Amino acid sequence: MKDFITGAEAMMRSLEHQGVTTVFGYPGGSIMPTFDALFDFRHALNHILVRHEQGAAHAAQGYARVSGKVGVCLVTSGPGATNTITGIADAMIDSCPLVVIAGQVGTGFLGTDAFQEVDLVGITQPISKWSYQIRRAEDVAWAVARAFYIARSGRPGPVVLDFAKNAQVEKIHYEPVAIDFVRSYVPVPDTDEASVKEAAELINAAERPFVLVGQGVELANAQKELIAFIEKADLPAGCTLHGLSVLPTEHPLNKGMLGMHGNLGPNMNTNKCDVLIAVGMRFDDRVTGNVATYAKQAKVIHFDIDPGEINKNVRADVAVLGDCRETLPAVARLLKKKKHAEWIDSFGEYEQVEEERVIRPELYPASEELSMGEVVRAVSEATLHRAVLVTDVGQNQMMAARYFKYTQERSIVTSGGLGTMGFSLPAAIGATFGRPDRTVCAFMGDGGLQMNIQELGTIMEQQAPVKIICMNNNFLGNVRQWQAMFFNGRYSFTPMQNPDYMKIAEAYGIPSRRVFAREELKAAVDEMLATDGPFLLEACVQEEGNVMPMTPPGGSVNQMLLEC
Repeated sequence: MKDFITGAEAMMRSLEHQGVTTVFGYPGGSIMPTFDALFDFRHALNHILVRHEQGAAHAAQGYARVSGKVGVCLVTSGPGATNTITGIADAMIDSCPLVVIAGQVGTGFLGTDAFQEVDLVGITQPISKWSYQIRRAEDVAWAVARAFYIARSGRPGPVVLDFAKNAQVEKIHYEPVAIDFVRSYVPVPDTDEASVKEAAELINAAERPFVLVGQGVELANAQKELIAFIEKADLPAGCTLHGLSVLPTEHPLNKGMLGMHGNLGPNMNTNKCDVLIAVGMRFDDRVTGNVATYAKQAKVIHFDIDPGEINKNVRADVAVLGDCRETLPAVARLLKKKKHAEWIDSFGEYEQVEEERVIRPELYPASEELSMGEVVRAVSEATLHRAVLVTDVGQNQMMAARYFKYTQERSIVTSGGLGTMGFSLPAAIGATFGRPDRTVCAFMGDGGLQMNIQELGTIMEQQAPVKIICMNNNFLGNVRQWQAMFFNGRYSFTPMQNPDYMKIAEAYGIPSRRVFAREELKAAVDEMLATDGPFLLEACVQEEGNVMPMTPPGGSVNQMLLEC
């Protein structure tokens, strides 16, 4: 006999049916019946009480990014729902599978401007894969099954369920629903065999091939397939910000990071290669620079699961649609074993220049003040390059990405497309729940830390073992760098007066240490990593340090500046 239960309990059972074990949320009036039902499901669903709904969304993102599962958050209507909007938009542009369940006023009050009513479906439709209002309890199981299928399939992304209060309290006969098909939704397009052959022919004929590795490889769990692909034909590769941990840093064919603050060799040789092979990346403007001058000499092959990305920013000569876990081996089977020694050596020449003019001065600065790069490298080395790197946005993000090293998959969590300050602290909390077996190091600036500093309360309550590294330069550093370089040094509202972070950490019961001197850095990092649970390391770094190299805004990818 079928169970006769409320819509709220049906929601809990549906989440359980989807394999959900962790939910990030914050209760309120319109979602209270669902939280009441959650009380009886505490054995199966671990609810993490955040301190702000934006924190719930980012924590769910961090969880999803390191675990490969769908992140889930549960919030109330009105401001509770709208506080998740930044996280939903962030997840959409960064292809992160997320299901946001928000309370809503009863259907009888819709459109009346009732207390904490907001048109969440209307707001989120442009920034989600699917947004749906559950108005009847009998639709709960179907809506949840469809939401998870859409969120995790194809190119992942966020889904929003707007859960009307009457649907939470109505009683229904419940039975679980499974969905693996939605009419007119094609998560994985068919692969054209002709495109596979054309791609292989272009690569086989290439003298200077270059592979651009994006997060799509990670999302497809195609890391091994990518390595087999590049090794067979001796193809040098560069990684996008999100794709940095797809290849081990020390892999001989990994030539570094692409983009505005990427490595010199990959950027310069983008405009010298004869075949450019993009795998699971979207040709973001921070990677391409001026598209009018981007890789015009090259034939472009674009592997992607999303047809909407083909020819959107950069025209592809050959588009290989499909799941790259399938398409990479399909092309690799047709590749000839080749060596491109002279071409690969050309990356080394650029590496030498960057080492001498950028990397060595950053890691071994003449100044007595700490540099951001040396702080990042010290943490990476102390973790044997095995930690999960979570970054905020700004100089801390670019320095962390450049000077951290990666030996394992799914090791970088950052806000790429939206560039959300305040992302790192809650995302790192989520990462500790997604991969409790790994060390999670969260780098942030003094500006980003303060944007979601209330989540120290979540860390305190959960004893989430986040290793917080605040690189404090008393500036909104990235904006200050642009002001120094492009606005005649007019520091308009970028200097910051900061609180005593150690006192704040003490108030939350989080051990901390502040470091000014280079001689103290290693001991401080060792203390942080040896401490069970959370720790805040405040590294007081150069106030006017700059992230170099840099492609100036609107510049060509091969016009990188090596100094400010």
